[in-house]
Order: sequence, then structure tokens, then C-alpha cells
Amino acid sequence: MRRIFSISSLLNQGFVQRRVFNKYRINAIRPYSEDLSYPKSPGPLLQYRKLVEQGRLEHDPYQERVALALENLLGRLEQYEKDMEEYHIKLAEWEKNRENEHRRLLMEEAEKNQRGDLWTSVNKRRSELLERWAFRGKSEDIEPGVGKWVSYLNREKKLDSLVGRRPTAPPAPKGLYIYGNVGSGKTMLMDMFYSATDGIVKHRQRFHFHEAMLKINEAMHKLWKNQVEEKSIKSCISSWIMNLPFDMKAKEWLAAEERYKQEVQMKNILPAVADEFLVDRQAGEKGASILCFDEIQTVDVFAIVALSGILSRLLSTGTVLVSTSNRAPNDLNQDGMQREIFQKLVDKLEKHCEIILVGSEIDYRRQLAHRSIDKVHYFWPLDGTAQKEFEKMWCQVINQAGGEVTSSTVPVMFGRTLEVPESCNGVARFTFEFLCGRPVGAADYIAVAKIHHTVFISDIPVMSMQNRDKARRFITLIDELYNHHCCLFCLAAASIDDLFQGIEEGTLFDLESFQFETETEGAKLRRNVLVEGSVSSGGAPAGITSMLSGQEEMFAFRRAVSRLIEMRTPLYLEGVRSLHPYFQRKPQNFENHSYSASTEQHRVS
Repeated sequence: MRRIFSISSLLNQGFVQRRVFNKYRINAIRPYSEDLSYPKSPGPLLQYRKLVEQGRLEHDPYQERVALALENLLGRLEQYEKDMEEYHIKLAEWEKNRENEHRRLLMEEAEKNQRGDLWTSVNKRRSELLERWAFRGKSEDIEPGVGKWVSYLNREKKLDSLVGRRPTAPPAPKGLYIYGNVGSGKTMLMDMFYSATDGIVKHRQRFHFHEAMLKINEAMHKLWKNQVEEKSIKSCISSWIMNLPFDMKAKEWLAAEERYKQEVQMKNILPAVADEFLVDRQAGEKGASILCFDEIQTVDVFAIVALSGILSRLLSTGTVLVSTSNRAPNDLNQDGMQREIFQKLVDKLEKHCEIILVGSEIDYRRQLAHRSIDKVHYFWPLDGTAQKEFEKMWCQVINQAGGEVTSSTVPVMFGRTLEVPESCNGVARFTFEFLCGRPVGAADYIAVAKIHHTVFISDIPVMSMQNRDKARRFITLIDELYNHHCCLFCLAAASIDDLFQGIEEGTLFDLESFQFETETEGAKLRRNVLVEGSVSSGGAPAGITSMLSGQEEMFAFRRAVSRLIEMRTPLYLEGVRSLHPYFQRKPQNFENHSYSASTEQHRVS
């Protein structure tokens, strides 16, 4: 006769699941503070007023109002961090107890099965007695898996009675949704706040729209891939089950029940992505979570659905959101896509965030640039003299960087790589056609921006509807070089203000910028989200007639122009060496580098 082990003895042997959270990289920031070595960074209001006193910023009442709101939020975070630490201690204990009880219930059923009491029904994957009791008179209508669903629900109810409901999180302080025109200081103020949270809140993330969408897409792809992979049931059996003193049939039954539980929990993939990805918790570390999200957009159905699912989950579980956008929440979805889902997102934002306008019509990036001393980072037009000056600057920067100019490759994502034709110690050179004339996207530009602190781009044409795809990619490229705080040198056909033309000819739309990548070329990962739309062979979206309105294109153009202007200002260039990821990885002696010099665009005559 087989020996039957007691449940309590097995639990005492350590068959208890311990939850481990993955740690993700925190993105580069632009805090605009004087000293990044402070043990505790000054608050956003102090940072802002100091820059105004120094004459590096012009006082703006709208900006000061936002800085004050961010300062008030910062003051509430310290207590909230303590409250969340206590909450997560209780939550961890609850999860541990619930998992122990869950396994105890499973092992009790496995013991009965091993004794042979219900083994016939186990072979059918569910007790017929239970199904008859739950669905008597309706056996012909029962769908496959219903028995497992009933068992799962019954087990969950038992766990609720044994362990109690999940602990309630303390109320989170309201975050901020900051919106306004390009160049009004939204990102600058958000980054001042982000830098000030260092040392106050353990779990901080800062994303720009493009990078966030790529990260979400990558996480969804991995989860879907794991779901569809065909594995033998033996290979799926967890180690804690394999170590139990049961026969193989009992272990297979336990593994099937555990797998069914995971499948139920994975039905809604976006909360799972939020829990595993944006909520950045390490094992043993508890506390509050802050998400700073730059440039919230709803460019397509995927963005609406993904942002709604992710942000709703994070806000519901206590994450504090500080975000920027060009539009108020209700104005984000002017094309009316997925209205019901979008409205849920708006309701969540309005419930959990203070909506605040930076109402200035002034582009302060342009004002800062006008104060600069003339030193060239932007060369135009495309003639022999400008080309000569551009080459001279390239040689000067390469000499300062030291080393040999070679070709290289950088990792992108899903195992892809991108070739860099000329690079040397964090300095890279490309043609416009190489970066924007081919089917590349945000992931490629993020890879370039992370690894290279200085980027030279030559032969930039005037852009219009005739080369809309290239223009869209160039805007995305500028976004990522700016977000990672790269130093940029350009050789272009026209001045910055004349670079984008022809918006009256139609909507500027490039599917490549919004079609996020998958492991297999051509695979359409968003097929489950883009319900009515599809991608035609010509590259245009079928079923979605207006992804971007003319007004949205105006925002995109103006943002790119504004950022190109700011990237030549002393305030921006002085931050390259302290803020770019390259220098955080490899501190080098570039004291005499031209980053700290004041710069302007210059027509070479």
C-alpha cells in the first residue's frame, strides 16, 4: 500500500512559492538641476526658481503653477512611500498564506486521487460528480473546460474564506496630467519632478511614448509566445510538484490544475504586462511606484487599448502617474477610435490625476536659442561650403573623442541589429537616407540614441507630403535623440523653420512608425487588437481612414522643430555629459568638448 504523506509535513518542507519581480532599466532623464550628486535632489519648485534667478529660464506663471503642484505632490510621496511599504508587507504575507493554502487544497485532492477514490473522473480532467451536481440536466450543453472553471472558482471561494480578501492599498495621492503647446516646458517640469523623487520613492520609471509602446509590445509578444508554445505536460510541471511524493498521474493532475489557474489569470494580458513590466519591484523591496510618461498620444487603436489597459491597472493598484501631452484627455482621440475603451481611460485619468494646463503660447525653446552665441550645430544649405564646415566639425569632434572611426552594429530588439556606418567612442555618423529612407522605426532610433552621445546626420532634405514616410521617421528620430539627451549635428537643405512643408497636401502618415515590431518579419502582433483594421500590401491601413488629423501633424511638426531648436541651447548641451547613458556607463574626459558651448543654427555663406 502506498504511503500517504501529510499535507502539513509537505508544506513544512518548503514547497512554498516565492514571488520574484523583475527589475527594468530606468530611462534617461532631463532634470535640469545644477548638481546631480545631491544626496537628495531639490524639489521642482526650487529647481525652477533657481534657473529663473540665474537668468537661464524666463519666469512664466503657468510653469510656476505646475512646478508648485509637482512640489505639493512630492511632499505627499514620503508618507505614501511608508504607507505602501506597510501595505506590501501585508500583501506579501497574504500572498504567501494564500499560495500555501492553495497548494494544500490541491494536495488534498491529489491524495484522494492517488487513493483511487475519484481516479476515473481525473482521467476525464474533472470530476463527473461535480459537473453533474453543478450542471444537472444540462450535460449536453456543457462546454469543454467548464468543469475546471467550476473547480477553480470553488477553490478561490475556499481561499477567500480561509485567508481573507486581498488587502486594500492605501489611497494614492493624485498625480498630474500636464498638457499644453510644444515648447511650453511640460517635459522639463516633469523631469525636474522625476529627479526630485530619487531617494524618496524606490520604484520609479520614466518613459517616452515610443519607448513605452515598444516595451509593452515586447512584453505582450513574450507572454503570447509562452502561451502558444507547445510543451509536453511533463516539461510544464513545476519543480515544487515534481518533488512531491506522489505518483506521476497525481503530479500531472496537479500540473494541469496549476496551468489552468495561470491560463485564467492570463485571459486579460494587459494587466499581466503592467504587473510584470511597468510595476518595477525587486524581491524584498516594497513601496510606492511612480510612472512619468512623456507625450501621451492615441495615434491608433493599439495605443488606445494598450494605454487604457496598462494605465488603468497601474492607477488601480496605487501607482502615481505624472504625464505630459499636447492635448487635454478628452481631446486625445479626435478620430473617435474605440470610444468606449477610450472613455474608460479618460475616466481613470480624471479620477487619479489633476489635469493642469501649461497655458503659455510662447515656445521657450526658441527664446533660449535666440539668446545663444553663434556656434554651429546645424549647417545649411546643402552646398560645398556647408559640406566643408560640416566635415570640419566631424573631424574636430572625432579628434576630441579619440580612437579610430570604424563601422559597427548595435542591438535593437528581438535579436535584430542595426549597422552604424561610421562610429568612434560614442560618436556616430549617418546620412538621412540611411536612417529615414528605409523601413526602420522607433526601436532602431532608441538603440542608436542609447549608445551614441553625439550623432551627425547629413543630407537632410526639405520634407513634405511627397516624402511623408521619411518625414515621419525623422520626427520619431528627433524624439528619441532628444529623449536620450544626445548632441546632434545636422547638414540640411534648409533652415529648421523651413524644413517641414506641405502639410496642406494631406495627412502625414507612416505606418512604420506605429507598427511595432515582432520577432518574425511581417507578423502582425496587433491582430487581436486591431479588430477591424488590417495592413494592406501597400503599407496603408485598411478600415482606419484617418489615424492622424491635420492638427495632429501640426503638433508633430512643431514638436520636432521646437526640439531641434532646444538641442542647440546651452541649457540642453550642458546636460549631455551628465545625462546621456553613455557617460553614465563610461565616464570619459571630454571636459573640452563643445557640449557646453552656446550654439545656434548658421547659414554657411
